[in-house]
Amino acid sequence: MVFDQVRQRRLSDDIVDRLEGMILEGTLTSGQRLPAERTLAEQFGVSRPSLREAIQKLVAKGLLVSRQGGGNYVAEALGSTFSDPLLKLLEGSPEAQRDLLEFRHTLEASCAYYAAQRATAADRERLKVAFDALQDCYNRADEVSRAEEGVADASFHLAIAEASHNAVLLHTIRGLFDLLKRNVVTNIGGMYRQRTETRDMLISQHRELYEAIVQGRADEAREVSSRHILYVQEVLQEAQQEAQRVARSERRSGH
Repeated sequence: MVFDQVRQRRLSDDIVDRLEGMILEGTLTSGQRLPAERTLAEQFGVSRPSLREAIQKLVAKGLLVSRQGGGNYVAEALGSTFSDPLLKLLEGSPEAQRDLLEFRHTLEASCAYYAAQRATAADRERLKVAFDALQDCYNRADEVSRAEEGVADASFHLAIAEASHNAVLLHTIRGLFDLLKRNVVTNIGGMYRQRTETRDMLISQHRELYEAIVQGRADEAREVSSRHILYVQEVLQEAQQEAQRVARSERRSGH
C-alpha cells in the first residue's frame, strides 16, 4: 500500500484563504484598497514576508492588483459583469430593458427570500440606512434628480442582496449594479409620465418589502419583490403601447 506524503501548508496559503473569503463574502469589494502591508500583517498576526507572499499569489490569480508605490487593490474587473460598451448597448435597447426586468424578477425575489431568513442585526441596520435614503428621495421628489433616485433604488436592492448571505446572488447584483441603476432611471422616467399613482405605489411596495425582510417573513418578502417587478413591467408595457399608438396617429396625420 502506498501513501501520499502529507504536505505542510504554508502560512501564506492560510492568508490567501482568508483574503479570498473576504472577497467572496463581499467584505472586500472591487477597486477597494487593502490596508498597508504593516497594518494588514498586524491585523492577521503574521509576518510581512508571509503576507507579501500571499498577496503575490492573489495577484497571480487576478484577484488583486499591486501598484508600484500605490498599494494593493482588489481587481476592478471583479465588479463588472458587463463591459462599458455592452452596458451602453443594453441601455439603449427596449428589448434588453425588458429582458433585464425579467431577470430581476427571478433574481431579486430570491435575494428578498433569503435576506428575510438570514439577515443579521448589522444587515438590518444597513437595510434601514438604504431604505431611509430611498424614502428621502421620494420625500424630496421635486429636488432629486432621476439619477440620484436611481442610485438610491439600486443601492436598496444591493443591500437586500448583501443580507441574503448568498455569494453568487451578491456578486451577480454587484456586477449588474451599473446596469440596474440605469434601468431604474429609465423605468421611473417612463412610469411617472404614464401613471400619476406610480410614485405612491413604489413607496408602498418598497416599504412592504423592507418590513417583510426585517421582520423575517421570507415568503411574503419574495411575493412582494415579485409583485413590485411585475408592476414595473405592467406600467412600462402600457407606456410602450401608448407611445406606439401616438406614433401611428402621427404617421396618419402626416399622410
